[in-house]
Amino acid sequence: MAEILPIRPWRYNDRLHLNIDELTSPLFDVVSERQREKLYRNSYNSIHLSVPQGEQPAADAARLLDTWKQQQVLLQDPLPGIYVYYQYFRLPGSSREYCRKGFICHIRAYDWSEQVLLRHESTIPSSVNDRMELLEQTQLNSSPTHGLYTDPEFRLEPYLDEAILSPIYETEDYQGVRDVLAVIQDRDVIRLFMDTLQPKQILLADGHHRYEGSLAYRKAMTARNSGTHTGQEGYNYHLMYFTNTEADDLRILPTHRVLQQLDLTDEAFIARLQEYFTVTPKSDPYELNEVIAGKAWAFGLYLSGNSYKLRLKPEVLPQLDWDLPQEVKELDLTVMHYFIFEKILGIGREEQRNYEGLSYVRNFTACISQVDAGKARLALITNEITIEQVKRVCYSGAMMPQKSTFFYPKVISGFLFSSIKEDEFVTAASACL
Repeated sequence: MAEILPIRPWRYNDRLHLNIDELTSPLFDVVSERQREKLYRNSYNSIHLSVPQGEQPAADAARLLDTWKQQQVLLQDPLPGIYVYYQYFRLPGSSREYCRKGFICHIRAYDWSEQVLLRHESTIPSSVNDRMELLEQTQLNSSPTHGLYTDPEFRLEPYLDEAILSPIYETEDYQGVRDVLAVIQDRDVIRLFMDTLQPKQILLADGHHRYEGSLAYRKAMTARNSGTHTGQEGYNYHLMYFTNTEADDLRILPTHRVLQQLDLTDEAFIARLQEYFTVTPKSDPYELNEVIAGKAWAFGLYLSGNSYKLRLKPEVLPQLDWDLPQEVKELDLTVMHYFIFEKILGIGREEQRNYEGLSYVRNFTACISQVDAGKARLALITNEITIEQVKRVCYSGAMMPQKSTFFYPKVISGFLFSSIKEDEFVTAASACL
């Protein structure tokens, strides 16, 4: 079902002695504006290709890419390969070093209806159009999206572990994560990777807009080339980073909700909450994430300097009348968005998606700080989504509430770039298989 191909990526020219630490960049939506501005000041940083600025950002990125190719700032690797990518990281409160193991290659850009690649989030059309325009102008995948495959036998990990012993790059990124890149160019091993993923469904973890941009571009080019389209052209493929759902080092962190304004008084809001939740006052706001840990439909509430634990009364769950599969209805965030935002605050389901007074904050202490500083009226603290919940929702065909998952760490840009130009794209892995 899932057709993958090795890649011949463009990479920074080692002979220029550029520092790879200063060339990588994060995804545009996970760093502050100040951090982004620092990256833009480096004229060689990969952010100029992945998130270009200016009045015509896509066209400017295309011109810059051509310049970098002509000046040999970027060189295309001579042989195709599967690129191994390991991320070593720690989490707050733990001394354990995790290692998320994965690999980067092409995957065919499948329509959602084909049920080969499954999503769990909806997208914003304008953002999809931006990504499609950038792809059309540059003919370049500047950063891989993140896909998940399931292999309980871990067939590929021994080859990943062997390859990573000879790294191409090793650096520490903006997250404090140690990123290591290596390559596999053995044709028999590449065939094993292709055969292993061929019967599987892929869950899209991160990069819904970029993937839909590839999908939209593929559809446009298919229609444009209706008489000559073969299905093997570069525009049929998309760059993806794959990790195994069965690995213990696959981490999903929670994303909390912060509300700037509240029309109700604190007393009235608590009274309304008590219609649906058991509300328990707590003395220390910095323990709210601990008192809800591992408990279904439990949330921390920090309201005007006061702390509470909220736990949904099980008997009210059947009142949740959104047209959703049961797998989605039972998610913590579905419960929060239905009972708190719609039923109590009167913010409808569709309105919630673009509600200006609602922000999504990943840092727990930042939630408390915003309320204490008067920048917000309340913070709602939630547990993380589990990978098993992600699987169930994807297989159901439904969508999670917005900002449900934060797969950590984030993949960085700048290690490699994958071209879909016909004279640079290797079709059907014919060069090595």
